[in-house]
Amino acid sequence: MVQKRRIDFAGFHHIVNRGVARSDVFRERKDKEQFLQILCKACKVYKVNVHDYCLMDNHFHLLVELTLENLSLFMRQVNSNYAIYFNKKYDRSGHLWQGRFKSYYIFDEHYLFRLYKYIEQNPVKAKIVHTVGTYEFTLLATLLNPELKTIECAEHSQLKELINEEGILEHLELELTSDELGYITKEQKRKIEIKEHELKLQQSKTLEEHFEIEEGKSERNMAIINAIDDGYTQASIAKYLDISTSAISKIVKKWNE
Repeated sequence: MVQKRRIDFAGFHHIVNRGVARSDVFRERKDKEQFLQILCKACKVYKVNVHDYCLMDNHFHLLVELTLENLSLFMRQVNSNYAIYFNKKYDRSGHLWQGRFKSYYIFDEHYLFRLYKYIEQNPVKAKIVHTVGTYEFTLLATLLNPELKTIECAEHSQLKELINEEGILEHLELELTSDELGYITKEQKRKIEIKEHELKLQQSKTLEEHFEIEEGKSERNMAIINAIDDGYTQASIAKYLDISTSAISKIVKKWNE
């Protein structure tokens, strides 16, 4: 059965929300600061870790990790508490947000690493800044600029751990390619099934169809990457091809370099 309702499962989620009619939800610096305070309070209550974020004037992106199945409760507290603050401050009434929020479950690091680029490059794409890590209301900016304080709920972020690794900044600074944007869009549209209380991606092709290729190492490696992008695990691909999972891991690692 295809899962159509919101997925509250533990794990990584990319969350997006916009102002109603694309109106500004952050009118000044203090509004963004207040939102981050509300976010961290909700994180403490619902045991959520923030791995990345970007606050634009009329929308936000969050990359969070849930330890419990409580995404809807968590976001309800964030959105409603900020709306109360905003409406009171600006003497307005009615809906602040365009909808509840959009969320996308993240199955693997292949998707996750593209999302870091996607989120951090929002201010660059909007031509607010020229380079990633220089827009104050992103996590990366607080990690690179000692004058900015990293929010408490992002103290254990994966991005914070990765920031000192060789090549990570170069990766984040490289403009998203059309292939990468297409990959993110494809993942956001991917249908998900719940079977025996487990999430499973619906694959677009069988493994047999993925490997209906001419003989050749490069062609086979490309088919492996495509199968992983389609939601197959490295273990299932290794079993099908009768090779070791370490061999699959080396191919994936080389591809991501």
